[in-house]
Amino acid sequence: MPKARSRKDANLRSHIAYLAARLMAEDGVADYGAAKQKAARQAGVQDGKLLPDNHEIEAALREYQSLYQAEDQPAQLRRMREVAVRVMREFNEFRPALVGSVLTGTATRFSDVNLHLFTDDSKALTLFLLNRRYRYEEGARRMRRGDTHVEVPQVLLEVEGVPVTMTVLDRDDERLAGRSREVEAQRARLADVEALLGTTPAP
Repeated sequence: MPKARSRKDANLRSHIAYLAARLMAEDGVADYGAAKQKAARQAGVQDGKLLPDNHEIEAALREYQSLYQAEDQPAQLRRMREVAVRVMREFNEFRPALVGSVLTGTATRFSDVNLHLFTDDSKALTLFLLNRRYRYEEGARRMRRGDTHVEVPQVLLEVEGVPVTMTVLDRDDERLAGRSREVEAQRARLADVEALLGTTPAP
């Protein structure tokens, strides 16, 4: 009986991961947690122990994209990585790092190019944007820093029709990136993203 139950639970986790992946790929749900919770409601599951983790959802998303979006997704991904390279070159003095789905390869047509910028002088970034006549919006994001949550600024751009979100962090955060739960563990510098373009199929 325990084995049968374990198999049933595993199948349910896989089903929820698939539903979450479809929500991300087709409906534009960008956050793993939100997609997981919505998928659980669709499946009628309330037990948190039965929910897949982010790695399971990412694996399901990759599989979904390979099955149902194989014609479009690689070209979309390449275009977004090309935009990422262009922006990273222009903002090089702020030590940009690519994070998120454009880096991992699971970006959908709803995704942003997500970059981390590192500077101790936010005014320098503002002047940079103004001098180059960028049209941009300002936003904020809550993230953990030590034992507290803080709001950090974000800059929202559109480059060649692709949305770009730049999270502005202190230089101290650059050393902590990858060790904090709320700073993306994977990040890539310009040379790494340029290398990725060499492995991304051209349309």
